[in-house]
Amino acid sequence: MQIRFIRTLLFTLVVLSISAASFAQIGVAIRIGPPPLPVYEQPFCPGDGYIWTPGYWAYDYDINDYYWVPGTWVMAPEIGFLWTPAYWGWGGDGFVFYDGYWGPHVGFYGGINYGFGYFGMGFEGGRWDGGHFFYNRSVNNVNITNIHNVYDTPVRNNNESHVSYNGGNGGIGARPTGDEEAAARERHIAPVAVQTQHAQAARANPQQRASANMGKPGVAATPRPGDFNDRGAVPAKAAGAPYTPANRGGNQGRAENNAAGASTAVHPHDLPPLARSAPNTGNPKQDKKYQQQQDKQIAKQQQERDKLQQKQDQEHVNLDKQKANDAAKQQVEQRHQQQTQQLQQKHQRQQQQLQQRQQPANKERSKPSR
Repeated sequence: MQIRFIRTLLFTLVVLSISAASFAQIGVAIRIGPPPLPVYEQPFCPGDGYIWTPGYWAYDYDINDYYWVPGTWVMAPEIGFLWTPAYWGWGGDGFVFYDGYWGPHVGFYGGINYGFGYFGMGFEGGRWDGGHFFYNRSVNNVNITNIHNVYDTPVRNNNESHVSYNGGNGGIGARPTGDEEAAARERHIAPVAVQTQHAQAARANPQQRASANMGKPGVAATPRPGDFNDRGAVPAKAAGAPYTPANRGGNQGRAENNAAGASTAVHPHDLPPLARSAPNTGNPKQDKKYQQQQDKQIAKQQQERDKLQQKQDQEHVNLDKQKANDAAKQQVEQRHQQQTQQLQQKHQRQQQQLQQRQQPANKERSKPSR
């Protein structure tokens, strides 16, 4: 009985620590990088407390195509919380999607220049003060007739890139800073329900697909989540760069090109924290079941990470004892990188399979009303 109790307690502690670490969701890696970010204007902020969440390219595995999720204004889920945007990163043999999250500080988002205060690092679009969000008018479209908590601080943006992914062939070469890594370990909130519904509405709209809009989506940004038909919704003014269809081989991040600017993990402790995604079926019983399944899966995956990390650490100790030369150390590091990537890919497939089992329950959800 004591052993069973201890195992249960340890399992609970692992789940709680993982869940609190980060809500950055890792999707299944794909071989084709997303199109460049389109050029578009920001709609007016609809009201006090709304935070800008930039648009991004998501991927539909059913049709093997990217689709544009419009930028939109979202009410912060908690006072003091800011948005860390989603981004794509090269994972060694494919592109991996890292979901955005809410937290007290802005974390790493690949060095991607999303504009409107998200210029690759941090956020220059505003700040919390005394329980209210103050908007920087130099980078945000705010109507001062309706919103009075504003300031105007010019921001120098030296990053004019429209590249939409980190690492790989032609990707942004940024790596997370110490502050960004610390932000990833803070308490987070996954994308709220209206954000998930907003992305689902974009996925259901054929005109948002890259193959249909050639990198210039008809709805690039909306005043609020789901307001695709609102008169305040804006189209893209231009594609970020000439669009190359995926079947022509453009934007492929091949392993042999990974040396330049890649952000590949070598050891399990270099990987982003495991975290569960927020269930959004609308069925409380099914959501609870999905959370339990995620917790169980994450705990097992963390155990596998720890086991591999211990094995690799021991090999490093053995190399030091043997006073191995640089060539031998490099060979071991290459093997460690391959082991870590294989484990990450295995876990990504498991997570995708779990998400797909939940997917049928999401198909009948309606678009949120304004």
